[in-house]
Amino acid sequence: MDITLDDVIEMLEDIQEDVDYETCTTLIDDHVLDSFDILAIVSAADDEFDVSIPAKDIIPANFNSAQALCKLIQRLADED
Repeated sequence: MDITLDDVIEMLEDIQEDVDYETCTTLIDDHVLDSFDILAIVSAADDEFDVSIPAKDIIPANFNSAQALCKLIQRLADED
C-alpha cells in the first residue's frame, strides 16, 4: 500500500483543522497536538490505513510532523 503525505495530511486535518501540516515540524513540541489528538491519530491510522501503531512507536519524533507520521505509517504498512 502506497501512503502519500497528502493522505496523512488529510487524516490530520480531520482531527485538528487550521494547522499547517505541510511545514510544521514541532506539532508535539509546541503543543499543537495534545494526547487526545495522538489517540485520535492512532485510531484514524488504523481505520484509514489499516495499520496499528504500537505503543513503542508513540513518541514525539514520530508525531512532530506529517512527514514523520507518514514515514511511520508507511513503515508499519510495509511490515504487514
